Amino acid sequence: MCYIQCGTPRCGTTFLPLLLGGFNDLVRNSYLGSVFALIPVKASIHTMDITGQSKPSARFTYIPMLSLMSLIWLLSQCSSKPGEMTLESTIDSTATFVLNPSQLLGKKLFFDTTLSNPPGQSCAKCHMPNKGFSDPEKLAVSRGAVKSVFGTRNAPTVTYAAFTPFFHFDSIEQAYIGGLFLDGRSNTLSEQAMNPLLTHHEMNNADKKMVVDQVRKSDYRDLFIHVFGPSAFDDPEIAFSNIALALEEYEETAEVSPFTSKFDYYLKGQVQLTEQEKRGLEIFNDTLKAKCAACHPTAADPMTNAVLFTDYTYDNLGLPANPTLIALNKDYTPDLGLGAIVKKSSENGKFKVPTLRNVAITAPYFHNGVFQTLEEVMQFYNERDSGRFGPPEVAENVNHDELGDLKLTDQEIADVIAFMNTLTDGYVKDQDN
Repeated sequence: MCYIQCGTPRCGTTFLPLLLGGFNDLVRNSYLGSVFALIPVKASIHTMDITGQSKPSARFTYIPMLSLMSLIWLLSQCSSKPGEMTLESTIDSTATFVLNPSQLLGKKLFFDTTLSNPPGQSCAKCHMPNKGFSDPEKLAVSRGAVKSVFGTRNAPTVTYAAFTPFFHFDSIEQAYIGGLFLDGRSNTLSEQAMNPLLTHHEMNNADKKMVVDQVRKSDYRDLFIHVFGPSAFDDPEIAFSNIALALEEYEETAEVSPFTSKFDYYLKGQVQLTEQEKRGLEIFNDTLKAKCAACHPTAADPMTNAVLFTDYTYDNLGLPANPTLIALNKDYTPDLGLGAIVKKSSENGKFKVPTLRNVAITAPYFHNGVFQTLEEVMQFYNERDSGRFGPPEVAENVNHDELGDLKLTDQEIADVIAFMNTLTDGYVKDQDN
């Protein structure tokens, strides 16, 4: 079976499987007239007009394609040769995901170390695929392109970020939900991608033109022109926005959100959890025990039908200050998180609930990187109110309902951690045998 990436996880139709059966099957399934009929796609790269500007009228549009052209293209992608502008990534033994030109361009941008000042820093330096798209150095906060300069927050994983809902206030829950970054200040992955490129403690480019000029000189400049047209580099503002759009395209692919953990295969009935992992799952969900699922639900998200292990709300967990982070930033002040964005003291100290997918390989934890292990995290949740971890850095709005004095035993903590270890992508189905 060949899967072609289309649209975005937010639209609820991320992958369209096309079963290449006989002619009669195509007719019976109405693929003859329009193989890709009614595919929802973003009003971005796929719907560019001749000026290079995306159409503002709708977030998604539907693109019909003639069956003959679509079938020829599909077959060419499924049998692509080295050197063509597609890239296959085998996720498991039954499916192959193909990167289309815009997604491949985004991947090249993501790994390009010339897009920083000085050169040497790329998106992947702080979001390494084999570390769950997190920082492999495991420092409290990541180094910038200038190695003596550090950020102010722990770099979160970008896996599954494409499923994040737009930032909004939920009048029913009476809570802020969604948005990218730990404080929700960006709504789209492309908007989010622009920030690190120009931030002095990250990739440190002086302006947008500096980034565009590096892409113009890159070995993939022809691919950039192929995706965005012959005038792709004429306007630095548009070109920079398109760089961000391409990064968004890549971050929406199955390479970044593969759903290949042991837990995913367990949900499909293809593997079994160990007795300890089952106990951990039960404690994780128990509203009188660990209470983890209150913010990290194990049920499918109703908008995406995916189990994402976050409700995208915001919480002040009462974290202590991290002395290492303070030492790295001479002008350090306590981070108010969401409160600084919405300008409300009632939101001070709150940060977005992260996904727990790949949590076992994405240390350190929390916005200030204060804990290095899941054992420390669980002990903090279990015993925060004892005072052994010190006072909260931001004392307002601390969550006292779902953590602080859980009274979990050492065995129960170990069981929950065993379950969280099943959330790491790349699981090989027979590796426990």
